[in-house]
Amino acid sequence: MKAIIPQPSQKPQPPGWQQALSSMVTDPMLLLALLNIEPQTISWEWNKNFPIRVTQSFIQRMKKGDPNDPLLLQVLSCPKESQYSVFYSKDPLRESKHNPVPGLLHKFSNRVLLTFTSSCAIHCRYCFRRHFPYEKNNPGRKGWGQALAYIEKRAEIIEVILSGGDPLMAQDEVLKDFLTELSQIPHVKLLRFHTRLPVVIPERINDSLINVLSRSRFQVTMVYHINHPQEINTEIANGVAQLREQQITVFNQAVLLHRINDDLNCLTRLSLQLYQAGILPYYVNLLDHVAGAEHFYVSREKAKILQRQLRNALPGYLVPKFVQEIPHLPCKMPLDLLT
Repeated sequence: MKAIIPQPSQKPQPPGWQQALSSMVTDPMLLLALLNIEPQTISWEWNKNFPIRVTQSFIQRMKKGDPNDPLLLQVLSCPKESQYSVFYSKDPLRESKHNPVPGLLHKFSNRVLLTFTSSCAIHCRYCFRRHFPYEKNNPGRKGWGQALAYIEKRAEIIEVILSGGDPLMAQDEVLKDFLTELSQIPHVKLLRFHTRLPVVIPERINDSLINVLSRSRFQVTMVYHINHPQEINTEIANGVAQLREQQITVFNQAVLLHRINDDLNCLTRLSLQLYQAGILPYYVNLLDHVAGAEHFYVSREKAKILQRQLRNALPGYLVPKFVQEIPHLPCKMPLDLLT
């Protein structure tokens, strides 16, 4: 397998990431037309509560004419989303129980998560926050003070995780201002981003963002979200190379998804191509039981088999941890510890 080698950027420069946002596809019929797929050959439906949202860059990595394309299945709304089960809920991780101030989640003892924005550049159909009450948890600049005051009073908090939505939907100046305020809290040492934006809009990693991150006093980690090797391209690798030049670690966490990546060959290729792009495989998460996503479920038993097979197929440093988040437990639990 040929490694993805970052290439120097060439003129003319690609359009800015904001322009890429403005050309997103939100119409299922348009998405299928762009892929030369007849609507009657695939199961789909309109979903006004959680409409489709996908970038042109991500669409370009889909296989035209293939209704079973693994990238397409991650973003196309389908009738199965309306088939709710009693075992699936709108708050599968009971985050509402760990939401002491608007925009802040404190589920684990020494770190907090901020829903820094309420929007994403892509609507993943399995998203565990697809029903999240962002209207109550997106306070913006006016709400920073309350969240920062909460963090400042708790010296055990050493890490702040920026999530959302997607934190990189925020403008660089906004991020800069927030990091300036956060840096006044001395016991916070680590800053982590959970993001899919550099995957679906690779040009989001630009000089302006790099400048903001490199000038902060925090040890910064980027956690990308890539589920399938088909998602990885040279542009993503270029962005990762820029981050790593500034000693920013880049990890990946995937979700184990039925019909998308639940086989050994796919997961093996994913780990290899991540590593070749400069990204360390970190987690494979079991699906959170969010209402509307049951058709993506892969059993814990099958996940354990895949984990054992992957250990035999790859060097240990390329084997991600298979984990499941269970409400009220102090961390994500390795599958090896679950019966």
